[in-house]
Amino acid sequence: MGTFSLEPEQLAWCGELRALAADRLAPLAEKGEPGRVNRPLVAELGQLGLLERLFTSGALDLCLLRESLARVSTEAETALALQGLGAHPIHAYGSTTVRERWIPEVAAGRAVAAFALSEPGAGSDAAALSLEARPGDDGDSWRLTGEKCWISNAPEADVYTVFARTTQGAGARGVTAFAVPADRPGLTGEHLDMISPHPIGTLAFDGVPVTRDDLLGEVDAGFRVAMGTLNLFRPSVGAFAVGMAQAALDAALAHTAEREAFGAPLKDLQTVAHQVADMSVRVESARLMVYAAAGAYDEGAPDVPRRAAAAKLIATETAQQVVDAAVQLHGARALRRGHVLEHLYREVRAPRIYEGASEVQRAIIARELYKGNKKETS
Repeated sequence: MGTFSLEPEQLAWCGELRALAADRLAPLAEKGEPGRVNRPLVAELGQLGLLERLFTSGALDLCLLRESLARVSTEAETALALQGLGAHPIHAYGSTTVRERWIPEVAAGRAVAAFALSEPGAGSDAAALSLEARPGDDGDSWRLTGEKCWISNAPEADVYTVFARTTQGAGARGVTAFAVPADRPGLTGEHLDMISPHPIGTLAFDGVPVTRDDLLGEVDAGFRVAMGTLNLFRPSVGAFAVGMAQAALDAALAHTAEREAFGAPLKDLQTVAHQVADMSVRVESARLMVYAAAGAYDEGAPDVPRRAAAAKLIATETAQQVVDAAVQLHGARALRRGHVLEHLYREVRAPRIYEGASEVQRAIIARELYKGNKKETS
C-alpha cells in the first residue's frame, strides 16, 4: 500500500464487501432483536468467511473490512468486531488446547465471544481491576469472584476473555487473562438496557473455577494481553467510525442534491456546500490516519500505541461531528425511527467511550509524546 492510497485489489475487495453486506448481511441484521445477539447474522458472517479473516488478516485489512461493512450495516460490522475483540486474545495468547476449542467455532460463527475487561469501578482505568482470582491449593487453579460491567455480547456469549486480579496492590502488573466458557459454575449475567442496538450486559463471578489451561499469556501479564489486543483493534474502531461518517456523508450528499429550498437545491446554498465540503475533508483525514496507524501496526513500528490512540480519537470524534451535521442538514426527517441517520445518531456515540474513552486516548498520546521527547533529549 502506498502512503496515501489503496491498491486496486483492496478497493475492489471493499466494493465486494459492501455488496455482500447489502445482499446477505443487512437483511439478517434487520430481523435481529435490538440488544440481543443476532446468531443468524453471526452464522452468516462465518459462512461468508469474514470471521476467519479476523485471525488471518493484518490490521489494515481489518480496518478495510470494518469500514466497508459499517457503511452498509453497522449491526453486521459490530457483530464481526465483537467476535474479533473477544477471541483475538484466545488466538494470540491461548494454549493449543484453548485455541483448538474456540477459534474454529468462533470463525465458523457457531460460538459467540466477548471481551470482559470493564468493571463497575474500573472502566477507563483498567489497572484498577478488582475482580479477584483467588489461587487454589494445587497452584494450578483459581476461583474468580467479582463483577464485570458494560460487556458487549454479555450475558449471551459462549466464551469470555476475562481479566482478573491475581496479585493485590500491583496495579497493571497484577492482572491475568483467562478464557472462561459461559457454562462454568458460578458465572451469571444480566442484560443492560442501553441506547446501543448491540447487546451489552453485566457478569457476576461467584467462585468461578479456572485452571492453568484457561490462561491467556502468563500469570500477572494480562495487562499486556489487553493492551496488545486494544492496539490492534483501536485503529479498526476508527475504521468503524469512518464507515459511519462516510455513510452519513453519502446521505447528506444525496439529500442536499435533491431537496429544494428557497427555489433551488440545498447544495446551491453556499453555507450547505461549504459544510458538506468540510465533512468530506474531515472524513478523508480520519480515514488516512486510521490507515496509517494500521500500517504502522502491520510493520511493527515502535510508535503503535500513540498512532492507534490518535486514529481512534480523530475518527470517532469526526464521526460524531459528521453524523450530527448530516442530521442538521436533513432536519426532522433524519430523526424518524428507521431513517439511516437516526440509526447512525444512536450508534455513533458509543465508540467515543469504549476501548478507551477519547480522554484516555489523549492521555496515551501525551504520554507517548513525552516519552519520545525524553529519549531525544537525554
